[in-house]
Amino acid sequence: MTYATIEIERRGAADASIAWLWMNRAEVHNAFDEALIAELTDALAALGDDASVRAIVLAGRGKSFSAGADLNWMKQQGSASMEDNLAAARRMAKLFRTLAECAKPTIARVHGAAIGGGMGLAAACDICVASTQASFATSEVKLGIIPAVISPFVVRAIGERQSYRYFQTAERIAAARAREIGLAHEVAEPDQLDAQVDAFVAALLAGGPLAQAASADLIRAVANRPITAELIDDTAHRIAKIRATPEAREGLTAFLEKRPAAWTRN
Repeated sequence: MTYATIEIERRGAADASIAWLWMNRAEVHNAFDEALIAELTDALAALGDDASVRAIVLAGRGKSFSAGADLNWMKQQGSASMEDNLAAARRMAKLFRTLAECAKPTIARVHGAAIGGGMGLAAACDICVASTQASFATSEVKLGIIPAVISPFVVRAIGERQSYRYFQTAERIAAARAREIGLAHEVAEPDQLDAQVDAFVAALLAGGPLAQAASADLIRAVANRPITAELIDDTAHRIAKIRATPEAREGLTAFLEKRPAAWTRN
């Protein structure tokens, strides 16, 4: 499919590629509008279902990762009927959920500004790597609105206590601070940003793809839940089920035979 607001770049082997998903509205700092929301959602769903894709790197062309919602578009939604306004908000919410629940590992490559929805994208990815020159913010209150559809993912990343601060003050969050509060996993100098992304990619390629998807699903199942007998039993079912898969048999056999697993690339 041809896209107008994004680009997909494949790197690596044809049967085990890394998909670099570039937001390409550089002239407006990759701000969201209806087209970008729709195309990102479509591309993430397609890449998540593509057996040849091992991981997805989300990045932005130009000076910024993403400046959040296009303000002219946001103003138009506020002037629309409640039905149309709600439909647009639901489409935006679907984007973040599609990213957060993607079947493939996702890495946010953040440089420049990641504001509002841009910070939401970084939080929704499994892994976030930020340039030392990156900055984040939930700036919505300065515009008289709230970071609603990104809130489940930002609160998950930085916690309830930090969210009370940043949702209400709209302060800029420097890259080092983003790592301190759990938003960014690693921070790198601009000329080392891609090398840090590549290091995470290499680590991901060493793992079993089905096991990685099951691991992400496991986290969603156990996070922020009381440890009950039902939860413990669910985890037992999960390990019993995956131990019986061909991928697990190959991984365990490869380890015992001191050879690389079949899914790795030498």
